[in-house]
Amino acid sequence: MNRICHIEIDDSGLPAPTPEVEQERKVAIFDLLEDNSFTLSARDGQGTPDGPFRLALAIRDRRLVIDVATEAGAGVVQFQLSLGPFRQVVKDYYQICGSYFDAVKRLPPSQIEAIDMARRGIHNEGARILQERMDGKADMDIDTARRLFTLICVLHFGG
Repeated sequence: MNRICHIEIDDSGLPAPTPEVEQERKVAIFDLLEDNSFTLSARDGQGTPDGPFRLALAIRDRRLVIDVATEAGAGVVQFQLSLGPFRQVVKDYYQICGSYFDAVKRLPPSQIEAIDMARRGIHNEGARILQERMDGKADMDIDTARRLFTLICVLHFGG
């Protein structure tokens, strides 16, 4: 039961995403809700509620805000993370994604595969950073962190 059952992205005030970014967002949300692992860490000697959890992601005051609620919608905790540690990896990720989308249109499969491997490596780095930033707050598997990192990129792109 320690999983995410709903995800909401607050992109109000951000520019409209490109079709490619919107597609990445849809795929990440679908994949995340299909299979994820998300457990809140015990803090200050208090127990934590079991999932499933509702997550709301937003960027406010140049910080990533993650609101966690119960399945019924009762607020549990809010995490605010500096975007600084994510900036370079998000920038690198968008650059390599741009190269990948261009390559798909005009390059042979072997070159597309090489670019895709680099894209996955950068994506894994972003997921690792997210796991480190959430250490002591919440635990998640690498696939959940990868999908959440994609959603952070979508928000960061507009922020």
